[in-house]
Amino acid sequence: MIIDNRGLEPPQPMIRTLKALDGMNIGEHLSIINDRRPMFLYEELDERGYSHATEPLEDGSFKIIITKSGD
Repeated sequence: MIIDNRGLEPPQPMIRTLKALDGMNIGEHLSIINDRRPMFLYEELDERGYSHATEPLEDGSFKIIITKSGD
């Protein structure tokens, strides 16, 4: 699944992302595209045990791939 959060004002990108993560199973991936690096989201993902990787895109936005890890 891909969620395009570009053009949204905070905290909407984070709210949309966390809502989508709630329905994920272990091993599933979610990709989001944000206008900027989601620094506060990274902290939340780390606390919840999700792994993530960030890729800068040519238009200046960022693609973040989030994976739900097992406990």
